[in-house]
Amino acid sequence: MSVVFLDSGSAHYEVLGRGKPVVFLHGWVGSWRYWLPAMQATSISYRAYALDLWGFGDSSKTQHYEIDQQMGLIDGFLEKMGIGRVVLVGHGLGAIAAMAYAWKNPQVVDRLMAVSYPLEESNLAARLRTSTPADLADWLLPRVPAADAARAELPKADPGVVSSSFNRQPNLDGAWRQFGTPCLLVNGVNDPAVLAPRPEQLNELPEQSHAVLFDPGGHFPMMDDANKFNRLIVDFLSLASGESPRNLQLKEEWKRRVR
Repeated sequence: MSVVFLDSGSAHYEVLGRGKPVVFLHGWVGSWRYWLPAMQATSISYRAYALDLWGFGDSSKTQHYEIDQQMGLIDGFLEKMGIGRVVLVGHGLGAIAAMAYAWKNPQVVDRLMAVSYPLEESNLAARLRTSTPADLADWLLPRVPAADAARAELPKADPGVVSSSFNRQPNLDGAWRQFGTPCLLVNGVNDPAVLAPRPEQLNELPEQSHAVLFDPGGHFPMMDDANKFNRLIVDFLSLASGESPRNLQLKEEWKRRVR
């Protein structure tokens, strides 16, 4: 187990492989651990890190879990590790923190994959704001062996971390329309917590953004079809720095709806 010590506490992380850095950020349920298959797929050519956000897994329980605090964790980790330019892969809560961090630090984030990211407040289910990690696990985790890693980490989470993450949350509405960092949005069409982008939202994505919808797929597309998800992330990482993920459309498989 690896740890970095930051001003707000100790942040746990794991790492695989060598090469350019990719940092994985988990969502409202689980910890770094459910990213392991994706880390293994990317570690062939990249150095894959996965963090436990504040309040989850083996990172400190700080009592302060707003997006600003999670952004501070990302910033402190990159500084401690000497990482100057990075790819971020975030899911749910991790996607919101990654998007906010990339917006504030475009010179640091080379590109971003935002999985189960809500383009607007209306895409977020109200139930998220009042649930514990255990409640969300019962609601959102698929009944597949791959979900066992997330379930096993539930006792480590601060029960109030989910509701606290919505305090002073950045305004989601409309910011993505001006987002200049190359960004790939990945959503499950049957996700009950973060509704997939509506057609009119997809049509308004900026030139540097692209969306892939997993059908079928729920809140955890990396578990619903791990092989397909891992192929997608490898193809995304293989794009040249600054290249729009819209070029993934050249592969028939990565047009908006993936069956």
